[in-house]
Amino acid sequence: MRKNYSTVEDEESAIDMTPMLDIVFIMLIFFIVTTSFVKESGITVSRPSAETAAEDKKGNIMVAIKPNGEIWIDKRAVDIRAVRANIEKLKAESPESGVVLQADTDSKTGLLVKVMDQVRMAGISNISIAAEVR
Repeated sequence: MRKNYSTVEDEESAIDMTPMLDIVFIMLIFFIVTTSFVKESGITVSRPSAETAAEDKKGNIMVAIKPNGEIWIDKRAVDIRAVRANIEKLKAESPESGVVLQADTDSKTGLLVKVMDQVRMAGISNISIAAEVR
């Protein structure tokens, strides 16, 4: 009489995939956590150039002002009266972020000052104006 040992041999020859799957999931979590998400204003602005411009890598709230006076926040046009509410909402999502104003070279300075006032009334004092590095 012959015994069947094939089930024992099959169990010994199988490769345990659990440690490899654990490493893959840990790497996936690592890449998700370390990814930085950049929020754009939603439009392209012709920024003025400056000698002292410096690049800021932190996550910021982007506000763009077009030459025709349109204000863009989070890829949508916003009225000047709604700037404060939108900034407050975005500040609640990331409290440590500042605001970067991307004013077009041909935009009105008065509108830029009004937007800066709305941002300050929303509780953010870290305001920067975007410029091209020469």
